[in-house]
Amino acid sequence: MKNVALITGITGQDGAYLAEFLLAQGYEVHGMVRRSSTENFERIDSIRERLQLHQADLLDQLSMVRLLEATQPAEVYNLAAQSFVPTSFAQPLLTGEFTALGVTRMLEAIRQVNRNIRFYQASSSEMFGRVQEEPQTETTPFWPRSPYGVAKTYGHWITVNYRESFEIFACSGILFNHESPLRGKEFVTRKISDAVARIKLGRQDKLLLGNLDAQRDWGFAGDYVRAMWMMLNQESADDFVIATGIKHSVREFAQLAFAHVDLDYQDFVEVDPDLLRPADVQTLCGDCTKAREQLGWSPEVSFEALVRMMVDADLQRVQRETD
Repeated sequence: MKNVALITGITGQDGAYLAEFLLAQGYEVHGMVRRSSTENFERIDSIRERLQLHQADLLDQLSMVRLLEATQPAEVYNLAAQSFVPTSFAQPLLTGEFTALGVTRMLEAIRQVNRNIRFYQASSSEMFGRVQEEPQTETTPFWPRSPYGVAKTYGHWITVNYRESFEIFACSGILFNHESPLRGKEFVTRKISDAVARIKLGRQDKLLLGNLDAQRDWGFAGDYVRAMWMMLNQESADDFVIATGIKHSVREFAQLAFAHVDLDYQDFVEVDPDLLRPADVQTLCGDCTKAREQLGWSPEVSFEALVRMMVDADLQRVQRETD
């Protein structure tokens, strides 16, 4: 009998990689999608025929109860959120509804329908914000610096609360920045790789960026979804930092990306003050010792390989668009 998994946010970067991974493990994979006038299934096109998609919404409690009753999953991966930090400053209430209260609605649906469902919550390194120690571990205090970070912190603690209050197998993965060719173009890494491709092919002249000195611990999304599955397939529920333990600046990312196509980033990158955040997170670097020792997880794709992978994919895509 096949394992059944439900993924919210299946059309996003992580959802697409996780769906592909679970299919390879022999799962029956269901995805929750929001009703929209235009479908955005680009990231899951290659596996679309092997997935079962259902309309429901994190803002609608009843729709999630009905979804769980219809699909009867053994595992639920809650990846859906308003996940772009700058947007959270412009739309803090909406971010709270999706990214914080949406977690509670799903957990409450599980409590009502079947408490044996195993639940994964996508927590975030943005919860650490103004970091209190480096590197950050599962016990580092949170100090979020954006409405997104605050909402993720709520989602994290409500997951812990339902685990302790109702004995639900609920895990939070505190994932540090993870990127791929499927990353949305609004995120700085994909913004850089896309611009490098366009500049190399003569379609763009400049790249405007914000804080070049911000440092992040960047890994490959494909590696990180494997950790999500490992968390739900261990003996007891717990929370884990998932990271590489190595940090790089936005400047380094840009430098490496441009160098991959034999260009100097300094000739094309300009700092735009409008792209600076009201309260920025200067540095994030995770310690995944617990995941390494208890789950047997470790990242496989290096930072350099990740940057090259993203630039190469965007070069191919821009070339196709303009042929």
